[in-house]
Amino acid sequence: MTPGEYIKNIVNGVKSLLTGMKLTGYYFMHPKEIITEQYPETRPVLSERFRGEVVMSHDEKNEHRCTGCTACELACPNGTIKIITKFETSPEGKKKKALDTFIYHLELCTMCNLCIVACPTDAIKMAQNFEHSVYDRNQLTKVLNKPGSKLMEGVE
Repeated sequence: MTPGEYIKNIVNGVKSLLTGMKLTGYYFMHPKEIITEQYPETRPVLSERFRGEVVMSHDEKNEHRCTGCTACELACPNGTIKIITKFETSPEGKKKKALDTFIYHLELCTMCNLCIVACPTDAIKMAQNFEHSVYDRNQLTKVLNKPGSKLMEGVE
């Protein structure tokens, strides 16, 4: 490296630093314009389209809309969702596939929303939860269907 290139790199570095410090200096000189949020006392206002995590809604009778079709599992690009199904016998004697366990790996989820779009019964949706910090990574693996829940009447 020639001495001219070395000095040119130093000048470019100082110029870059001053460009970055320009906004900081502005707010230092105008302290009444507060831009810092006091979290967690002041909760942030999230956009309506914010995607935080996948949830499965249940009604007051502990019923859900998931048929166990595995469309969301197939649509997931990185294996975040695992559907475990079982076969139930209907009163007419027909065997029908039903949801046994809906496993959701939050630590793998990219919040891409492809599973929500793929679900034919709108059983899952994106919630606005964003505080996912835990000390144990196993707590990020969630079972979305509640214990004892069953398929809602009229959902096929």
